[in-house]
Amino acid sequence: MTQTSDVLALASELIARPSVTPDDAGCQALLAARLARAGFAVEQLRYGEVDNLWATHGSGGPVLVLLGHTDVVPPGSRDAWTSDPFAPTVRDGVLYGRGAADMKGSVAAFVVALERFVAAHPDHPGTVALLLTSDEEGDAIDGVRRVADTFRQRGTRIDWCITGEPSSTARLGDLLRVGRRGSLTGTLTVRGVQGHVAYPDKARNPIHEAAPALAELCSRAWDQGYESFPPTSLQVSNIHAGTGANNVIPGELQVVFNLRYNPHWDAPRLEAEVAALFERHGLDYTLRWHRSGEPFHTPEGPLRAAAREVLAAFAGSPPEESTGGGTSDARFIAPLGAQCIEVGPVNASIHQVDEHVRVADLEALPGLYLALIERLLASAPAG
Repeated sequence: MTQTSDVLALASELIARPSVTPDDAGCQALLAARLARAGFAVEQLRYGEVDNLWATHGSGGPVLVLLGHTDVVPPGSRDAWTSDPFAPTVRDGVLYGRGAADMKGSVAAFVVALERFVAAHPDHPGTVALLLTSDEEGDAIDGVRRVADTFRQRGTRIDWCITGEPSSTARLGDLLRVGRRGSLTGTLTVRGVQGHVAYPDKARNPIHEAAPALAELCSRAWDQGYESFPPTSLQVSNIHAGTGANNVIPGELQVVFNLRYNPHWDAPRLEAEVAALFERHGLDYTLRWHRSGEPFHTPEGPLRAAAREVLAAFAGSPPEESTGGGTSDARFIAPLGAQCIEVGPVNASIHQVDEHVRVADLEALPGLYLALIERLLASAPAG
Protein backbone atom coordinates (compact mmCIF):
# COMPACT_ATOMS: atom_id res chain seq x y z
CA MET A 1 0.00 0.00 0.00
CA THR A 2 1.40 3.39 -0.99
CA GLN A 3 1.74 5.81 1.91
CA THR A 4 0.27 9.28 1.32
CA SER A 5 2.63 12.13 2.16
CA ASP A 6 1.68 14.56 4.91
CA VAL A 7 1.28 17.48 2.51
CA LEU A 8 -0.81 15.49 0.02
CA ALA A 9 -3.09 14.28 2.81
CA LEU A 10 -3.53 17.81 4.18
CA ALA A 11 -4.10 19.37 0.74
CA SER A 12 -6.73 16.71 0.06
CA GLU A 13 -8.48 17.44 3.36
CA LEU A 14 -8.64 21.12 2.41
CA ILE A 15 -9.89 20.47 -1.13
CA ALA A 16 -12.66 18.27 0.27
CA ARG A 17 -14.06 21.31 2.09
CA PRO A 18 -16.15 23.32 -0.43
CA SER A 19 -14.88 26.72 0.68
CA VAL A 20 -16.31 28.84 -2.12
CA THR A 21 -15.55 32.46 -1.26
CA PRO A 22 -16.17 33.79 1.35
CA ASP A 23 -17.07 30.51 3.11
CA ASP A 24 -14.04 28.97 4.83
CA ALA A 25 -15.92 25.66 5.34
CA GLY A 26 -13.78 24.73 8.35
CA CYS A 27 -10.39 24.89 6.63
CA GLN A 28 -8.88 27.39 9.05
CA ALA A 29 -10.11 25.55 12.14
CA LEU A 30 -8.37 22.42 10.89
CA LEU A 31 -5.12 24.31 10.30
CA ALA A 32 -5.34 26.29 13.54
CA ALA A 33 -5.60 23.05 15.54
CA ARG A 34 -2.49 21.65 13.85
CA LEU A 35 -0.47 24.80 14.39
CA ALA A 36 -1.59 25.09 18.02
CA ARG A 37 -0.29 21.55 18.61
CA ALA A 38 3.02 22.66 17.08
CA GLY A 39 3.30 25.51 19.59
CA PHE A 40 1.89 28.43 17.61
CA ALA A 41 -0.19 31.16 19.19
CA VAL A 42 -3.42 31.25 17.18
CA GLU A 43 -5.80 34.17 16.73
CA GLN A 44 -9.00 34.04 14.71
CA LEU A 45 -10.11 37.34 13.21
CA ARG A 46 -13.63 37.17 11.82
CA TYR A 47 -15.02 40.23 10.06
CA GLY A 48 -18.54 39.96 8.66
CA GLU A 49 -18.76 36.63 6.82
CA VAL A 50 -14.99 36.33 6.43
CA ASP A 51 -12.63 34.16 8.49
CA ASN A 52 -9.01 35.19 8.95
CA LEU A 53 -6.34 33.21 10.81
CA TRP A 54 -3.20 34.70 12.37
CA ALA A 55 -0.77 32.15 13.84
CA THR A 56 2.66 33.10 15.21
CA HIS A 57 5.70 31.38 16.70
CA GLY A 58 8.60 33.19 18.38
CA SER A 59 8.89 36.84 19.29
CA GLY A 60 10.49 40.05 18.14
CA GLY A 61 12.05 40.63 14.77
CA PRO A 62 12.66 39.89 12.07
CA VAL A 63 9.07 38.90 11.31
CA LEU A 64 8.43 36.54 8.39
CA VAL A 65 4.82 35.99 7.30
CA LEU A 66 3.51 33.26 5.02
CA LEU A 67 0.35 34.60 3.34
CA GLY A 68 -2.42 32.56 1.76
CA HIS A 69 -6.15 32.02 1.34
CA THR A 70 -8.51 29.14 1.96
CA ASP A 71 -11.36 30.29 -0.29
CA VAL A 72 -11.75 29.14 -3.87
CA VAL A 73 -13.70 30.27 -6.92
CA PRO A 74 -16.92 28.41 -7.79
CA PRO A 75 -16.31 25.21 -9.77
CA GLY A 76 -18.89 25.94 -12.46
CA SER A 77 -20.77 23.00 -13.92
CA ARG A 78 -19.69 19.88 -12.08
CA ASP A 79 -20.60 17.83 -15.11
CA ALA A 80 -17.70 19.48 -16.95
CA TRP A 81 -15.20 18.08 -14.43
CA THR A 82 -13.66 14.65 -14.92
CA SER A 83 -14.14 14.06 -11.18
CA ASP A 84 -16.03 15.96 -8.48
CA PRO A 85 -14.20 19.28 -7.87
CA PHE A 86 -14.50 18.78 -4.10
CA ALA A 87 -13.50 15.12 -4.11
CA PRO A 88 -9.68 15.28 -4.31
CA THR A 89 -8.50 12.71 -6.81
CA VAL A 90 -5.03 11.60 -7.86
CA ARG A 91 -4.69 10.41 -11.45
CA ASP A 92 -1.36 9.66 -13.12
CA GLY A 93 0.63 11.55 -10.51
CA VAL A 94 -1.61 14.65 -10.57
CA LEU A 95 -3.93 15.89 -7.81
CA TYR A 96 -7.24 17.23 -9.13
CA GLY A 97 -9.74 19.40 -7.28
CA ARG A 98 -10.87 23.00 -6.91
CA GLY A 99 -8.10 24.85 -5.09
CA ALA A 100 -5.38 22.27 -5.78
CA ALA A 101 -3.20 24.99 -7.34
CA ASP A 102 -4.96 28.15 -6.12
CA MET A 103 -4.10 27.78 -3.37
CA LYS A 104 -4.84 24.93 -1.00
CA GLY A 105 -1.72 23.10 -2.13
CA SER A 106 0.46 26.02 -1.06
CA VAL A 107 -1.47 26.47 2.20
CA ALA A 108 -0.94 22.81 3.08
CA ALA A 109 2.75 23.14 2.22
CA PHE A 110 3.01 26.27 4.38
CA VAL A 111 1.64 24.41 7.41
CA VAL A 112 3.87 21.36 6.94
CA ALA A 113 6.93 23.61 6.46
CA LEU A 114 6.08 25.59 9.61
CA GLU A 115 5.67 22.41 11.65
CA ARG A 116 9.03 21.15 10.45
CA PHE A 117 10.73 24.49 11.07
CA VAL A 118 9.65 24.96 14.68
CA ALA A 119 10.40 21.29 15.44
CA ALA A 120 13.96 21.74 14.16
CA HIS A 121 14.41 25.30 15.50
CA PRO A 122 12.22 25.68 18.61
CA ASP A 123 14.22 28.70 19.80
CA HIS A 124 14.63 30.38 16.42
CA PRO A 125 15.31 34.13 16.22
CA GLY A 126 12.43 36.46 15.39
CA THR A 127 8.86 35.52 14.53
CA VAL A 128 7.44 33.22 11.88
CA ALA A 129 3.74 33.58 11.13
CA LEU A 130 0.91 32.35 8.94
CA LEU A 131 -1.87 34.67 7.76
CA LEU A 132 -4.87 33.13 5.99
CA THR A 133 -8.14 34.61 4.75
CA SER A 134 -11.35 33.32 3.16
CA ASP A 135 -11.85 36.56 1.20
CA GLU A 136 -9.18 36.60 -1.52
CA GLU A 137 -11.22 35.36 -4.46
CA GLY A 138 -14.20 37.59 -3.64
CA ASP A 139 -14.55 41.25 -2.76
CA ALA A 140 -11.36 41.27 -0.65
CA ILE A 141 -12.87 43.76 1.78
CA ASP A 142 -12.99 41.85 5.08
CA GLY A 143 -9.95 39.69 4.42
CA VAL A 144 -6.30 40.74 4.37
CA ARG A 145 -7.28 44.34 3.63
CA ARG A 146 -9.18 44.48 6.95
CA VAL A 147 -6.51 42.50 8.81
CA ALA A 148 -3.87 44.95 7.58
CA ASP A 149 -5.91 47.80 9.07
CA THR A 150 -5.98 45.92 12.38
CA PHE A 151 -2.22 45.35 12.22
CA ARG A 152 -1.69 49.03 11.45
CA GLN A 153 -3.70 50.02 14.53
CA ARG A 154 -1.82 47.53 16.71
CA GLY A 155 1.59 48.44 15.32
CA THR A 156 2.17 44.85 14.19
CA ARG A 157 5.54 44.53 12.50
CA ILE A 158 6.11 42.57 9.29
CA ASP A 159 9.53 42.52 7.65
CA TRP A 160 9.11 39.85 4.97
CA CYS A 161 6.07 38.26 3.37
CA ILE A 162 5.96 35.16 1.15
CA THR A 163 2.65 34.67 -0.66
CA GLY A 164 1.87 31.17 -1.90
CA GLU A 165 0.03 32.20 -5.06
CA PRO A 166 0.68 29.84 -8.00
CA SER A 167 3.48 31.78 -9.68
CA SER A 168 5.42 29.10 -11.58
CA THR A 169 4.82 28.81 -15.32
CA ALA A 170 6.22 25.50 -16.58
CA ARG A 171 8.06 23.95 -13.63
CA LEU A 172 8.12 24.57 -9.91
CA GLY A 173 10.33 27.53 -9.03
CA ASP A 174 10.87 28.89 -12.54
CA LEU A 175 9.38 32.30 -11.67
CA LEU A 176 9.76 34.61 -8.68
CA ARG A 177 7.17 37.34 -8.35
CA VAL A 178 8.87 40.44 -6.92
CA GLY A 179 6.05 42.93 -7.28
CA ARG A 180 2.61 43.53 -8.70
CA ARG A 181 0.92 46.31 -10.58
CA GLY A 182 -1.82 48.39 -9.01
CA SER A 183 -5.41 47.91 -10.10
CA LEU A 184 -7.96 50.71 -10.44
CA THR A 185 -11.47 50.34 -11.89
CA GLY A 186 -13.56 53.26 -13.10
CA THR A 187 -17.30 53.26 -13.82
CA LEU A 188 -18.21 56.16 -16.11
CA THR A 189 -21.82 57.26 -16.57
CA VAL A 190 -22.45 59.79 -19.34
CA ARG A 191 -25.86 61.45 -19.39
CA GLY A 192 -27.61 62.44 -22.59
CA VAL A 193 -31.21 63.04 -23.66
CA GLN A 194 -33.27 60.13 -24.94
CA GLY A 195 -35.14 60.59 -28.20
CA HIS A 196 -36.11 59.23 -31.59
CA VAL A 197 -33.27 58.45 -33.98
CA ALA A 198 -35.14 60.35 -36.74
CA TYR A 199 -35.07 63.54 -34.66
CA PRO A 200 -31.50 63.89 -33.34
CA ASP A 201 -32.01 67.64 -32.89
CA LYS A 202 -34.45 66.84 -30.09
CA ALA A 203 -32.07 64.46 -28.25
CA ARG A 204 -28.45 64.24 -27.15
CA ASN A 205 -26.65 60.98 -27.78
CA PRO A 206 -24.25 60.13 -24.93
CA ILE A 207 -22.48 57.52 -27.10
CA HIS A 208 -21.59 60.12 -29.71
CA GLU A 209 -20.52 62.61 -27.05
CA ALA A 210 -18.35 60.11 -25.17
CA ALA A 211 -16.72 58.49 -28.22
CA PRO A 212 -13.91 61.07 -28.71
CA ALA A 213 -13.08 61.00 -25.00
CA LEU A 214 -13.02 57.21 -24.95
CA ALA A 215 -10.85 57.12 -28.05
CA GLU A 216 -8.33 59.42 -26.36
CA LEU A 217 -8.50 57.44 -23.13
CA CYS A 218 -7.88 54.10 -24.86
CA SER A 219 -5.05 55.34 -27.10
CA ARG A 220 -3.08 57.15 -24.40
CA ALA A 221 0.43 55.93 -23.58
CA TRP A 222 0.60 56.38 -19.83
CA ASP A 223 4.31 55.68 -19.34
CA GLN A 224 7.20 53.59 -20.66
CA GLY A 225 7.31 51.14 -17.77
CA TYR A 226 9.14 51.16 -14.46
CA GLU A 227 12.19 48.99 -13.75
CA SER A 228 10.86 45.43 -14.15
CA PHE A 229 7.24 46.63 -14.54
CA PRO A 230 5.52 46.82 -17.94
CA PRO A 231 3.91 50.10 -19.06
CA THR A 232 0.63 51.09 -17.44
CA SER A 233 -2.33 49.86 -19.48
CA LEU A 234 -6.06 50.56 -19.70
CA GLN A 235 -8.77 48.22 -20.93
CA VAL A 236 -12.50 48.83 -21.35
CA SER A 237 -14.25 45.78 -19.91
CA ASN A 238 -17.94 46.67 -20.21
CA ILE A 239 -20.01 49.19 -22.17
CA HIS A 240 -23.78 49.58 -22.14
CA ALA A 241 -26.36 51.97 -23.55
CA GLY A 242 -29.75 51.89 -25.20
CA THR A 243 -33.14 50.34 -24.65
CA GLY A 244 -32.68 47.46 -27.07
CA ALA A 245 -34.72 49.21 -29.74
CA ASN A 246 -33.00 50.33 -32.94
CA ASN A 247 -34.93 53.59 -33.22
CA VAL A 248 -34.22 55.11 -29.81
CA ILE A 249 -31.30 57.40 -28.97
CA PRO A 250 -30.18 56.33 -25.50
CA GLY A 251 -30.37 58.68 -22.56
CA GLU A 252 -27.36 57.24 -20.76
CA LEU A 253 -24.10 55.43 -21.43
CA GLN A 254 -22.16 53.38 -18.91
CA VAL A 255 -18.55 52.32 -19.43
CA VAL A 256 -16.41 50.22 -17.06
CA PHE A 257 -12.64 50.29 -17.51
CA ASN A 258 -9.61 49.08 -15.59
CA LEU A 259 -6.09 50.46 -15.23
CA ARG A 260 -3.17 48.19 -14.32
CA TYR A 261 -0.42 50.57 -13.31
CA ASN A 262 3.21 50.55 -12.22
CA PRO A 263 4.86 52.63 -9.46
CA HIS A 264 5.05 55.69 -11.74
CA TRP A 265 1.47 56.29 -10.57
CA ASP A 266 -0.80 56.07 -7.59
CA ALA A 267 -4.60 55.88 -7.63
CA PRO A 268 -5.33 59.55 -6.78
CA ARG A 269 -3.09 60.83 -9.60
CA LEU A 270 -4.63 58.46 -12.14
CA GLU A 271 -8.13 59.40 -11.05
CA ALA A 272 -7.32 63.08 -11.48
CA GLU A 273 -5.82 62.50 -14.95
CA VAL A 274 -8.86 60.59 -16.17
CA ALA A 275 -11.33 63.10 -14.73
CA ALA A 276 -9.43 65.97 -16.37
CA LEU A 277 -9.73 64.21 -19.74
CA PHE A 278 -13.50 63.90 -19.42
CA GLU A 279 -13.74 67.53 -18.31
CA ARG A 280 -11.84 68.67 -21.42
CA HIS A 281 -14.42 66.90 -23.56
CA GLY A 282 -17.28 68.67 -21.81
CA LEU A 283 -19.19 65.55 -20.84
CA ASP A 284 -22.15 65.51 -18.48
CA TYR A 285 -20.87 62.60 -16.43
CA THR A 286 -20.28 60.94 -13.11
CA LEU A 287 -17.28 58.74 -12.36
CA ARG A 288 -17.08 56.13 -9.62
CA TRP A 289 -13.79 54.49 -8.64
CA HIS A 290 -12.82 51.22 -7.00
CA ARG A 291 -9.24 51.00 -5.77
CA SER A 292 -8.19 47.34 -5.64
CA GLY A 293 -4.65 48.08 -4.49
CA GLU A 294 -1.52 50.11 -5.15
CA PRO A 295 1.52 48.63 -6.89
CA PHE A 296 4.36 47.23 -4.83
CA HIS A 297 7.93 46.28 -5.64
CA THR A 298 10.54 44.41 -3.60
CA PRO A 299 14.05 45.71 -4.32
CA GLU A 300 17.24 43.70 -3.95
CA GLY A 301 17.74 42.56 -0.36
CA PRO A 302 17.79 39.49 1.89
CA LEU A 303 14.32 38.25 0.88
CA ARG A 304 14.83 38.45 -2.85
CA ALA A 305 18.36 37.03 -2.65
CA ALA A 306 17.26 34.08 -0.52
CA ALA A 307 14.35 33.31 -2.84
CA ARG A 308 16.53 33.49 -5.94
CA GLU A 309 19.02 30.98 -4.53
CA VAL A 310 16.41 28.59 -3.15
CA LEU A 311 14.34 28.57 -6.34
CA ALA A 312 17.43 28.08 -8.50
CA ALA A 313 18.28 24.99 -6.46
CA PHE A 314 14.76 23.58 -6.90
CA ALA A 315 14.24 24.52 -10.56
CA GLY A 316 17.77 23.85 -11.76
CA SER A 317 18.31 27.39 -13.03
CA PRO A 318 17.74 30.94 -11.73
CA PRO A 319 14.09 31.98 -11.77
CA GLU A 320 12.62 34.68 -13.95
CA GLU A 321 11.96 37.67 -11.69
CA SER A 322 8.65 39.21 -12.68
CA THR A 323 6.03 41.79 -11.73
CA GLY A 324 3.46 40.54 -14.26
CA GLY A 325 0.08 38.95 -13.78
CA GLY A 326 -2.89 40.29 -11.89
CA THR A 327 -2.76 41.18 -8.24
CA SER A 328 -2.66 39.40 -4.87
CA ASP A 329 -3.27 40.01 -1.18
CA ALA A 330 0.38 41.04 -0.83
CA ARG A 331 -0.83 44.47 -2.01
CA PHE A 332 -2.30 44.97 1.47
CA ILE A 333 0.80 43.78 3.34
CA ALA A 334 3.40 45.79 1.40
CA PRO A 335 2.10 49.18 2.67
CA LEU A 336 2.85 48.00 6.22
CA GLY A 337 6.54 48.25 5.31
CA ALA A 338 7.04 44.61 4.37
CA GLN A 339 9.06 43.30 1.46
CA CYS A 340 6.88 40.83 -0.46
CA ILE A 341 7.48 38.00 -2.91
CA GLU A 342 5.24 35.30 -4.38
CA VAL A 343 6.34 31.69 -4.74
CA GLY A 344 4.03 28.82 -5.58
CA PRO A 345 3.15 25.95 -7.92
CA VAL A 346 2.46 26.02 -11.65
CA ASN A 347 -0.50 28.24 -12.50
CA ALA A 348 -1.65 26.72 -15.81
CA SER A 349 -4.94 25.30 -14.48
CA ILE A 350 -6.06 27.90 -11.94
CA HIS A 351 -9.77 28.83 -12.03
CA GLN A 352 -10.27 26.21 -14.76
CA VAL A 353 -12.22 22.98 -14.97
CA ASP A 354 -10.08 20.08 -13.69
CA GLU A 355 -7.77 22.39 -11.73
CA HIS A 356 -4.72 20.41 -10.68
CA VAL A 357 -1.19 20.30 -9.32
CA ARG A 358 1.49 17.70 -9.91
CA VAL A 359 1.91 15.55 -6.81
CA ALA A 360 5.70 15.74 -7.15
CA ASP A 361 5.51 19.55 -7.11
CA LEU A 362 3.15 19.53 -4.13
CA GLU A 363 5.47 17.22 -2.21
CA ALA A 364 8.45 19.46 -3.01
CA LEU A 365 6.73 22.64 -1.82
CA PRO A 366 7.17 22.16 1.96
CA GLY A 367 10.92 21.70 1.45
CA LEU A 368 11.05 24.81 -0.71
CA TYR A 369 9.21 26.92 1.88
CA LEU A 370 11.25 25.42 4.70
CA ALA A 371 14.49 26.31 2.92
CA LEU A 372 13.27 29.90 2.56
CA ILE A 373 12.26 30.14 6.22
CA GLU A 374 15.58 28.71 7.37
CA ARG A 375 17.59 31.03 5.13
CA LEU A 376 15.77 34.05 6.54
CA LEU A 377 15.25 33.17 10.21
CA ALA A 378 17.38 30.26 11.41
CA SER A 379 20.54 32.37 11.71
CA ALA A 380 19.04 35.86 11.60
CA PRO A 381 20.12 38.31 14.29
CA ALA A 382 17.27 39.12 16.65
CA GLY A 383 15.96 42.65 16.35
